[in-house]
Amino acid sequence: MAESPQIKLQKVDEWRWRIPKEGRMRTEGLVYADERMMKDIRQDQSLLQVVNVATMPGIVGKSMAMPDIHWGYGFPIGGVAAFDVAKGIISPGGVGYDIN
Repeated sequence: MAESPQIKLQKVDEWRWRIPKEGRMRTEGLVYADERMMKDIRQDQSLLQVVNVATMPGIVGKSMAMPDIHWGYGFPIGGVAAFDVAKGIISPGGVGYDIN
């Protein structure tokens, strides 16, 4: 698997990592993981997907990722985001394409 491009990460505490808002991001990213988990997380494109979710219209709060984060289709698996009802979007990538 391809390693994630260099995503800026700032360690918040023992369990949280901040991805600062930059470029087209409408909000920052927040990843829940310890140091050991983060080494594995950096091995795929999931952090880039956290950044991509942060660019989506109507996002409310942070683009977040839980400790089980891994590369998905659109959103990362383990990704969490909320969207404004009037100004936001509904993304099938956020709930999975296998759900009917």
